[in-house]
Amino acid sequence: MARFVPAGTHTALVTPFLDDDDRSLDLPALRGLVEMQIAGGVDGLVACGTTGETATLTDDEYQTVVATVVAAANGRVPVLAGVGSNSTAKTLLTTHTACALGVDGVLVVTPYYNKPTQAGMKEHFLRVADAATVPVVLYNVPGRTGVNLLPATVAELARHPNVVALKEAAGSLEQVQETVRLTEFAFAVLSGEDALCVPTYAVGGRGVISVVSNVAPARTAALWRDFSAGRTEAAARGQVDLLPLIKALFCEPNPQPAKMAMHLLGHMAPACRLPLVAASDATRTALQAELRRLALLG
Repeated sequence: MARFVPAGTHTALVTPFLDDDDRSLDLPALRGLVEMQIAGGVDGLVACGTTGETATLTDDEYQTVVATVVAAANGRVPVLAGVGSNSTAKTLLTTHTACALGVDGVLVVTPYYNKPTQAGMKEHFLRVADAATVPVVLYNVPGRTGVNLLPATVAELARHPNVVALKEAAGSLEQVQETVRLTEFAFAVLSGEDALCVPTYAVGGRGVISVVSNVAPARTAALWRDFSAGRTEAAARGQVDLLPLIKALFCEPNPQPAKMAMHLLGHMAPACRLPLVAASDATRTALQAELRRLALLG
């Protein structure tokens, strides 16, 4: 069987909660979200990433969310699970759990808060890559973690047979290009910034792990499909058309606006777990306007 390497549009799923005192998991809404994404034409799903508020889930809830997404996808699209933490030992345990739950790959964020060096991050990822029974996707998001996984380090890690891709969310096209250059176009670099999808594709990127596709899966998936089919002007126009919605979705901490947008579309409550709260009235108004402009909301 060919090794799984993510390409195209992968949705970083929100985790729906009920609007009760405990913000309990809303599993029917989660299953509905999976169906919506697959119907919209996305190429894969990511459970329990940053957008999934994974830091607020208990171990049992984590397993429930991952298992639910794997079962709902039912092999129709690949499922990755976020497994990273600021402890290598804990990351290894979570990786073992995710692999046992039947995921197709694991997404491993750079360790946050303790600010490891490049050497420390390299050793962290190599330990995970050695232990994982599925392919490993690196995840670089300096704005949240306080560390930046540099292209030279990525190029070294890409030599490991189980490290197959990088989700790059540093917000730098120059850094994307340097990674593509050092890995000689032989390594899958995925955009981790919705506003830079098509620009990333244009310099050798192979897809996106997206927040906006929660809300607009068909439009987001069309960006990659158009670009990869040579319809570059259509891809560019689609990217520019989505930009105001993308800006609205990131005007407050993610996933507050995304959950409000999904609530406006009738898919789930806008509830987040503290310290995140439901998006403000101003954000709700901005989202309504953009959803109507894009004909996503009647």
